[in-house]
Amino acid sequence: MPREPKSPREVAARALCRMEGHPEDILFQGSPMWQSFLAHVDAVLEAALSVEEWERMKAEGPQ
Repeated sequence: MPREPKSPREVAARALCRMEGHPEDILFQGSPMWQSFLAHVDAVLEAALSVEEWERMKAEGPQ
């Protein structure tokens, strides 16, 4: 069964996680490490995208 494609937010958060030298899927505070980078990704995307684009992207996940 093919996996569901990752959202752009997840792809970016995973990239930042790797860039910092952390394993993406190791648990950190009960969640995969990459999820701790979502706030950084969101700050950049919110600044770079229109309100409509940002709202659409947030709705795509991950939560």
